[in-house]
Amino acid sequence: MRQLVLPLLTLFAAAAADAADAAGVQASLATQIDQNTAAGDKVKAYAKSTLMSVTVDAVLVREIQAQNARKVPLAEIQKNDEAWQKAEEELPLQKQCLTNACAVEVKTLVKGMPAVRECFVMDDQGANVGQNELTSDYWQGDEDKWQKSFAGGKGGIDVGKLKFDKSANANLQQISLPIIAADGTVVGAITFGLDVDKL
Repeated sequence: MRQLVLPLLTLFAAAAADAADAAGVQASLATQIDQNTAAGDKVKAYAKSTLMSVTVDAVLVREIQAQNARKVPLAEIQKNDEAWQKAEEELPLQKQCLTNACAVEVKTLVKGMPAVRECFVMDDQGANVGQNELTSDYWQGDEDKWQKSFAGGKGGIDVGKLKFDKSANANLQQISLPIIAADGTVVGAITFGLDVDKL
């Protein structure tokens, strides 16, 4: 009996450590959200009450880790980005980012968040993994939304400027957060485009 108990205790201890690690990164994020001057009170409250839960979504973690494991050279990512921006018809890569398991999960999550207009997930180099709507570019690695949220694998937050979008007739603001594995490893990032009037 004792032989069974020790491995079980070790297993439970490991699970608790994993939860504490991911929770630790989230606690740091909550503090960063509170201290952010670009986000209004409603955006901060929504980020902590709703968006933070997405940062540990198991499907998003798994899909990002699978893309990270492919270790696509940055030069290839940038070449894909150039083709993505110039495309006049839907590219296979664009279709993949709109229909893969990550995209399906993003679309499911967004259905339950009426204030979220757009949502896209990025890997550890800033390349798109999945999205609910087609983004204007494939690679976000040169932008604050990825650089500040991935933060060199430490995890952080980026809040874009509040902008009035004429086509959407709405006040929109982007907020980007890391995606965190159970052990606390930051594997990628996610950007939410919020309609702040719906918060």
